[in-house]
Amino acid sequence: MKTIEIFDPAMCCPTGLCGPNINPELMRMATVTDTLKRKGVNITRHNLKDEPRAFVSNSVVNQCLQEQGAEALPITLVDGEIVLSKVYPTSKQLGEWTGISLDFIPVK
Repeated sequence: MKTIEIFDPAMCCPTGLCGPNINPELMRMATVTDTLKRKGVNITRHNLKDEPRAFVSNSVVNQCLQEQGAEALPITLVDGEIVLSKVYPTSKQLGEWTGISLDFIPVK
């Protein structure tokens, strides 16, 4: 099975539930990530605020950030290669990469 890593910009929480405005895209990503983990998928999200070392130690992500800056975030890696930057993967894309249907999760 594929390994998926999502490198988030610096934020206070990955769910989008904090602050005055709820971010539905972050809520979707939290739900999708949790669902895939429960189904045995190796998927991890890294928050720049909480895990800066993960961004520095990953040479692919580090190089992308050196070239494009923080505007490149979020960055999604599948098996160590960048497949997306500047946007989160759709539920459909994650389903295609993992072979797990996520049709029950609302789109944006």
